[in-house]
Amino acid sequence: MIMLRPRLWTPPHDATATKRLPALIAELQTRLQQIVRQHHHIKFASSLAVEDMVITDMIVREQLPIEIFTLNTGALNSETQKLLSTACQHWRIRIDEYRPDEAAINAYIAAHGKQAFYDSVALRRECCHIRKIEPLGRALSNADAWITGQRREQSATRTALALAEQDQTHSMAKYNPLADWLETEVWAYAETQQLPVNQLYRQGYPSIGCEPCTRPVKAGENIRAGRWWWENQDSKECGLHK
Repeated sequence: MIMLRPRLWTPPHDATATKRLPALIAELQTRLQQIVRQHHHIKFASSLAVEDMVITDMIVREQLPIEIFTLNTGALNSETQKLLSTACQHWRIRIDEYRPDEAAINAYIAAHGKQAFYDSVALRRECCHIRKIEPLGRALSNADAWITGQRREQSATRTALALAEQDQTHSMAKYNPLADWLETEVWAYAETQQLPVNQLYRQGYPSIGCEPCTRPVKAGENIRAGRWWWENQDSKECGLHK
């Protein structure tokens, strides 16, 4: 018997989304400019996802005084590592990297094991705290506002995502300027502007995190189904966005 491989997710294409781009771009420009007018030291947290490539492109095109950084967890796919270098070359910019504390990683492994994040939500979140949340705190330590590429459509935990909110943990304003963008609109922008994107998208990965915690998803599945796939849908956040 021939076993057919399941059809995997592929980047969406929608001609109507392309037609909406001029209005969306103008609105995004306005949103980013308003953020700049309201704050002195703004940072953009890029996960190097396609949404973040859109925001990066707008920051560079508008020459906005927004610092761009990424969290290098030490467990990223090689494709993601390569994209960081490609993005810097494409826009001729510097993207600052913040890495986890090596001693904390070693202590976690010694206490629980290298793959303990599979054992419980608590241990997975502890790993996320070490590799993402603590470095994020350092990245934002001297900022008065930060920007993300989150969208409401991404998951059940983000359906009420606001364009602007107050980050209580870091005591600063937080902005999600693509909150109301659709997946088709993000990809329409990326394709029309020929932005660099992660090669894993072409391998069925619609949402990309650390290598051991991310896998491809089938066509029709939720786009975050491949993130921490062994957990319940309502627990699929790392803690960066509370």
